Formats: sequence, structure tokens, C-alpha cells
Amino acid sequence: MSRLRIGLPPLDLLLGTEQPQQCRVDFARLDRGGRVTDTGCCALGQLGLPGKGDKPPAVECFLHPLDSLLTQIPLPQLPAARIKAAVACAAQALILGPSEQMHVAHGPRDAEGQVALSWLPRERLQALGRLLEQAGLKLAGLYPAPYALPAPPPGQVNLCLLDEQLLVRQSATQGSVQPLVAETLEQLRASASELCWIGEVPALPGQPLPAPQPLAAQLRWSGTPPSWGLHSGALAGTRAPQGWGRALGCCALAVAVWVLGLNLYAAREAEQGQRLKAQMSQRVKQVFPELPVVLNPLQQARQQLAARQSGAAADPSQGFAHLLAQAGLAMPFMVGSVQSLEFSGQRLQLQLLPDTPKTADSAWQGALIQAGYSVQAQGNGWSLAPGQAPAEESTAEATGEDNE
Repeated sequence: MSRLRIGLPPLDLLLGTEQPQQCRVDFARLDRGGRVTDTGCCALGQLGLPGKGDKPPAVECFLHPLDSLLTQIPLPQLPAARIKAAVACAAQALILGPSEQMHVAHGPRDAEGQVALSWLPRERLQALGRLLEQAGLKLAGLYPAPYALPAPPPGQVNLCLLDEQLLVRQSATQGSVQPLVAETLEQLRASASELCWIGEVPALPGQPLPAPQPLAAQLRWSGTPPSWGLHSGALAGTRAPQGWGRALGCCALAVAVWVLGLNLYAAREAEQGQRLKAQMSQRVKQVFPELPVVLNPLQQARQQLAARQSGAAADPSQGFAHLLAQAGLAMPFMVGSVQSLEFSGQRLQLQLLPDTPKTADSAWQGALIQAGYSVQAQGNGWSLAPGQAPAEESTAEATGEDNE
């Protein structure tokens, strides 16, 4: 798969024209090995016309020398976080204008203690990112112009003249743009570095400087870009809506999960409530069998207890039936052992046969008391009545009968 590289014109010209996609740009295509296979010049919009079903081509852009604000600053050995803070402080002294409006990018500290630093207005970078997106291009990197040149071996400096600006690349991490060509060449020659031209060697006034055989002009596209660049500032304007879309999608998913969990919790609570209501209805029906239908268990149980405790039963036969039904439910051991029954004054007295054995289980007494009835041992029998009788007296009498 080939790689596409574009040499951008000055941003003032590119972003200031009415039809920026018609602006002509220099480009080059590189193979997988980094060798230049094609170069040319065409409109920006023509480079972003993929075939049917193809993805937008990725492109590496190199700024024009006039926009390549690039320098190196010396820094001591610092952690990565402190290097970023030190670069930000140094950039404030170098930037002409409000630093908060600039996007600053920097590379790592090299072996010589130098850190490469570049900056551009954030608004221009975002406008460039939107323009490339509209042209159907996917920005993969944005670098200052010198990094398009190949990195030279130690002791050599690669040079290229572009639009009367001298591009200098000293190493894989260091590069610069020099507007004063003759003075810069004098300084480089004095440093005993070997000067290697890429493309045509410029004609300098005065005595010409000796130069080795220049390299092919197309090699100015074959440089290895650094590990850093300005593309993050250009992508900020295009990726913000996508970021918001992902955030909104995550919020919607979280709300959907919350609503689903809330519905499951409500369904479980409703099921538990129905089960509890059924248990209460069954219990009330068991304690108050005279109720034909149990609709509100708690309210109906309170009404029945109040009626029994106040002796408000108007029909004596109905009170007799209630007491007899409760005795049959709570005292099944008395079946076939009752000699006589006497009902008087809302009290039911049961006389047992003389040979009836005594029961040692007293749990049935608690069930009757819980249901709102009092039970007392009397002779060879028991007495039941609505309302709670003194528990100590009942228990004492029952214990005495059991001991007999």
C-alpha cells in the first residue's frame, strides 16, 4: 500500500482562497519501503477522490517553510511530565501573541539534550483539518517542512532550497528553516559538517561554495517523520463531534441499562408484595373464618380484632360459632374427648371426659392468644373467650393441670 505525502502551500493562501480544494499542491507517493514512486502537482481535491467503496486515503502533510515555526531548546534530564511543563514555559517566551491560542508540539529529548519545538495557531490548524476532511483525505501526520528531507548520517547535513527558504535537517530529531541562505551556509561550512544538497544547488552571489554532487530532487520526500507532529491540533476540530457522539451514545446506553435494571427491580418488588399480600390474606382467613372475602387483610384484621375485644358481636350465635371454630382449629386433640359445651357471656366452656389424657404441648395456647382469644384451664376442661386474659394466671393454671 502506497503512502501519500503533500507539500502544503502557505496557510494564508490555502485557507484564504474561495475554493481551497482547487488550490494546487505538490505531492509524492511512497511504497512500503519508503521509496518515492511518483511525484506531481495537482488540485487538492483530486487527491481525495477514492474509488467506489474505498476508504479516504491517509495523507502525511508537510507545512510550507513560511508556516514551519521550528526550533530546538536545551533541557536537562527530566521526567516526561516535567519536560512538557518546561516546553510550555519556553514556548511562552518564543511565541509572539497569546500563547493560549497556539497549539504547541514537541519531541523527546535527544542524546545532545535538545528538544524540538513547533507551534501554530490552533484556529488555523483546525481549519486545515476541516479542509482536508472535506477534500476526502484522512490526515495521518502534519510536520514542519524540514522533516520531509531524509535524516543524514552523523557528520552530514542535508539541505534543500524551497521557495527561497533553506531547509536544513541535521539528524532524525533536529531540523530548521533558514531564510538567510548564504549566512547559514557559511556557518554550516565553519562547523566542518559535510553539506549534502537535495535537488538543484542554488547560485550564490560572490565566490561559490564547493558542494558535493547533489542528490535527486525527489529524495526531498523520502524523509522519516519524527514521532511527534502538529496533527493532533488539526484533528481536534474534526473529531470533536465524533467524541460527543460517542459520549452521547455511552450516556444513552447507561440510561437504558439503568431503566432496565429499575424495571427488573420494580417487577421483583411487585412480585414480593403480591406474595406477602397472599400470605396475609391466607393468615387472616385462617384466623377469621367468618370473613367471606379478604380484600384488605390488614384493615379487615384490625376491624375483627376491635370487634372481638370490645364485645361488639351483636349475634350471640355468631360469637358461639367463632369460638367453636377457633377451638376446633387450635385444639384438634380434643376431638372425641368433649363431654359438654356451655356458652354464656361470650365465653365457651368445654368439659372433657374424665379419662381424657393431658397434652404436654402448649403451643396451641399461644396461637389462640395471638388470634385475639383468651384461654384458661378450669377443672377438667378449658374456657375460651374473646380478648387476652392475664398470661401469668393462664399459664399457672395450665401448668397445675398438667402436673395433676
